[in-house]
Amino acid sequence: MKIAILKERALNEKRVAITPDIVKKLVAHNVEICIEQGAGLTANITDEEYKNAGAKISNVLLEIVADADIVFKVQPSPADNHNELNFIKENALLLGLLSPYSNKDNLKKYVDKKVTAMAIELLPRITKAQGMDVLSSQSNLAGYISVIKAANEYGGAFPMMMTAAGTVSPAKLLVMGAGVAGLQVIATAKRLGAIVSAFDVRSVAKEQVQSLGASFIEVPVQEDGSTGAGYAKEMSEEYKAKQKQLIHETLKKSDIVITTALIPGRSAPILITAEMIKDMKPGSVIIDIAAGSGGNCEGTIADEIVMSDNCVKIVGFSNLAAHIPKEASKLYSKNLYNLLEYLTNKEFKQVNLDFEDEITKSCVLTHNGQIIHPNFKEI
Repeated sequence: MKIAILKERALNEKRVAITPDIVKKLVAHNVEICIEQGAGLTANITDEEYKNAGAKISNVLLEIVADADIVFKVQPSPADNHNELNFIKENALLLGLLSPYSNKDNLKKYVDKKVTAMAIELLPRITKAQGMDVLSSQSNLAGYISVIKAANEYGGAFPMMMTAAGTVSPAKLLVMGAGVAGLQVIATAKRLGAIVSAFDVRSVAKEQVQSLGASFIEVPVQEDGSTGAGYAKEMSEEYKAKQKQLIHETLKKSDIVITTALIPGRSAPILITAEMIKDMKPGSVIIDIAAGSGGNCEGTIADEIVMSDNCVKIVGFSNLAAHIPKEASKLYSKNLYNLLEYLTNKEFKQVNLDFEDEITKSCVLTHNGQIIHPNFKEI
């Protein structure tokens, strides 16, 4: 079995799909690993480290990809001469964050090339898939780094400080969405000394938020936004109206707001309107983790920092995990290893796709020249 890894060429992507520790594990199973020269440099991993782990390094894409059984990617490459689909062989397995909802044109290319394309962000959040759950691993890091970015942009201190010259009040931080990223935001912000509160439409989040020492903000409506997949669903109009009013009042008192709300397959819900921003304190900071999916804040621009008329910073990094690339790559690589181990029955010799299997059928987009995922068959 041969696995190919290329440089990531998507905008602002600094992660790499494999790290030397995973190369070493795969080589021990007689898997051939071929990596494009310089693929790990943006994640502070040298070619020498890959060579020492047993990988082959090349700068010829045809040599790397043309006979590879599997291609590991973080994101699809742009449509240029360096795109992996220009060289990939028929029936090869492509694993990565393929963003099928926003990259529907790529599905036709996968079909034309007869590639088995697996969008690993579609993996179900079930017990046996925990070790493969790339969204959780990357969201954890995104939550952490969002607080570091907030501390950098905020003009004040996070913890309370008592000095001879007076007392510095602690920052008040609001987290909107208490999923994996949101809970990490809470944990990190608490460690830095902020007063943290959190909002989530899922009632199950209350206990998790409080266990981390934050206060939970509840909308006075008997409605739960939980789904079986662990994500949040869209709420009723009555709920949205009361939610909007409660958020508006809370924002007036907040110094820092970090939003994390996402709905799979849809644009991120707008939680903070321009009207709300007008009532926030000058110098407040909003970190919109959902910027890559449209944003939770009206006025968010992906990968830009916008200053409102009343001096509120709206920070819209679309790929926060890539801001901590070495650790993000390490977790991502382990997720892919665990998935490949599952697909090869721990033998790492041949991929066995069981389309009745819950994990396989959830994320295989195309196979044998056909779109097989039910969510995309109408494309």
